[in-house]
Amino acid sequence: MTTGVFPRDGWHYKPGSFSIMLRPMLNTLFAPRGVAVIGASRDATKLSYGVARNLIASGYAGAIHFVNPRANRIMGLPCYPSISSVPDPVDLAVIVIPAAQVPQSLEDCGRRGVRAAIIISGGFGETGAPGKRLERQIAEIARRWGLRLVGPNCIGVIDMHLPLNTTFIKSVPQAGDIAFVSQSGAICQAVIDWGAGMGFGFSRVASLGNQADVSESEVIAALADDPHTQVVTLYLEGVRDGQQFLHVVGAAARRKAVVALKVGRTTAGQRAVSSHTGALAGQETAYNAAFRRCGVLRASSTEELFDWARALAWCPPLRGDRVAVLTNAGGPGIIAADALESSSLRLATLSEETRATLRTFTLAHASLANPIDLLASAGPADYAAALRGLLADPDIDAVLVISVPPPIEDSTPVAEAIAQVGQGTDKPIVVAVMGEATVGAALHVLRAAHLPDYHFPERAASALAALHRHTQWQAQPPFTPAAFSDVKRAAAAQLLASAGERLISGPPATAILSEYGIYGPGEVLVTCADEAVDWADKFGYPVVLKVASPDIAHKSDIGGVALDLADAVSVRQAFQRVVEAARRARPDARIPGATMQQMIRHGQEVIIGVVRDAQFGPLAMFGAGGVEVEGMRDVAFGLAPLSRPEAEAMLDATFAGRRLRGYRNAPPADREAVVDALLRLAQFAADFPQVAEVEVNPLRVQRQGQGAVGVDVRIRLAGRTTETLAVS
Repeated sequence: MTTGVFPRDGWHYKPGSFSIMLRPMLNTLFAPRGVAVIGASRDATKLSYGVARNLIASGYAGAIHFVNPRANRIMGLPCYPSISSVPDPVDLAVIVIPAAQVPQSLEDCGRRGVRAAIIISGGFGETGAPGKRLERQIAEIARRWGLRLVGPNCIGVIDMHLPLNTTFIKSVPQAGDIAFVSQSGAICQAVIDWGAGMGFGFSRVASLGNQADVSESEVIAALADDPHTQVVTLYLEGVRDGQQFLHVVGAAARRKAVVALKVGRTTAGQRAVSSHTGALAGQETAYNAAFRRCGVLRASSTEELFDWARALAWCPPLRGDRVAVLTNAGGPGIIAADALESSSLRLATLSEETRATLRTFTLAHASLANPIDLLASAGPADYAAALRGLLADPDIDAVLVISVPPPIEDSTPVAEAIAQVGQGTDKPIVVAVMGEATVGAALHVLRAAHLPDYHFPERAASALAALHRHTQWQAQPPFTPAAFSDVKRAAAAQLLASAGERLISGPPATAILSEYGIYGPGEVLVTCADEAVDWADKFGYPVVLKVASPDIAHKSDIGGVALDLADAVSVRQAFQRVVEAARRARPDARIPGATMQQMIRHGQEVIIGVVRDAQFGPLAMFGAGGVEVEGMRDVAFGLAPLSRPEAEAMLDATFAGRRLRGYRNAPPADREAVVDALLRLAQFAADFPQVAEVEVNPLRVQRQGQGAVGVDVRIRLAGRTTETLAVS
């Protein structure tokens, strides 16, 4: 493989090497010494004319070459019949020709020594099977020549600080500090135009199209090195390599804020699952867990994406959650208070010194509680003095300023006062200027001062919450998975290999997990009623019987479980009952007998499990256990292996986890034992890629200090068919 070329499939991240190897490629893409437009046209209705026009109009200082065998000059610059006849320098080719001609054009670029190409042309993977074959062909040509591709089916890239514009769109963004990476060209075009109207600019814009070669992760890594970029925003329909994304984007988010709008939230298609974990986990669950792991803030709308981006780009870090609301109207202040609380922020308590400062210039009936209501008569001097006092209060971490247009005066002087006080502060200020028709000049003042403005308090509060989450994430130590030195990996591997079934349950499954320190009750496989009675006498009553079958996942659903059996008669009857129930429900199922366990009467029931996501790997789950887990959906997910803080956060995210600390008449349970079991299960799944799903349900948690017992364990290995694993 050519140095610096990354194959589409089978690529593996090597820590410490990726960013260094990327720099030459992305410098070629965003800062080439010369650009050739292949297919440049004199026809103003053609996309290739737009590319040529924008490249010249951008002010790009490098060499510009046009390739068109049927033209001598375009826009005053000479045309060349082929890329081979283009003079030096030429690092980047922008290809805007019919799809069928692109492979030969790429071959010519490779021979010419072109290092990168942007393929604007469509007609590739997005069109169906023939287009996919053509896309694979151009990717292979690029690999062979060591040439990096953006696209096909994209609109190009923009660098507003070089400057360079290889797109064909008419709207030109302002120069700014927000980068935008999109898998949709149309979204790029709309966002650029919208950003100009909203008063914020872009550092770089990259439309990636079909990503036949260059991926979103590679571009994000390069943007983390860009001194003009403060925030990276993403429009994602998916990621090409989940592990690459986790490593590369996680490193980038340590340096720059990364905000994503991930679309396509519904899970397409059906998967064969044999556990509640698999049924509850979906593609979006995995994306949410991945974003949390690598520090990506997930926005729910395009508007929210850039609401957050402006605060992240223009505000200092929000190191605490205490916010002061400064307003000239009571109603908007109440709206802000509600929005802050719903965003996991809280109203700051003003110090007595701050209150005394406010009393020196406010009217007697002004509200000096938080929200601070200066009343409708408040002018620029009032806002400036109040804002200055709030920023000086050590118990306030940020200020949300609300300005409702005053009945007589213009809003602009108030905005000027806010902007003047806000310069150089080390605390975030966000401003809600409520209105539209009469506040345009005020908004221009705030934007010029890089104070993020919003039409309503809810959006301002949401932006502060994003700023706080990012600050908290960056303050966390780098991810370190929990590891246990006492696990017996070789013994577990031997048991997995000898299991003989893809769906492992009962004593074999319990034995496998016991090698990782997750223990079940005493249990044994019994093949007849007499044997069941003999073992019940040895265990001591009460006992539990569960039908044993590698073909039946959820035994309680078919009447295959009998609990609290107190004597020999009930054991004998229960054995016949559970086996017959299983045979009626699944006549084709293999039923060697039943599993007997000691009955554990007490303890809270929770569930721990893992399901393997095709993109991001094993996904661990914790939640409320028992037979109603899917109905309750009181669950949380995280990528395996887990760190201890991640496991703790998963418990805190559910009522089941919070209840372990004690609830009403229930005493505290052994929460630490649950965290330990969850971490061990996550390590087990990470250690064995052949494990598709594993679930302990219920994990019965005893009182504090007394441990937790895995009552029912199921393990599914990869490769089982839908028919075999059908859930009864």
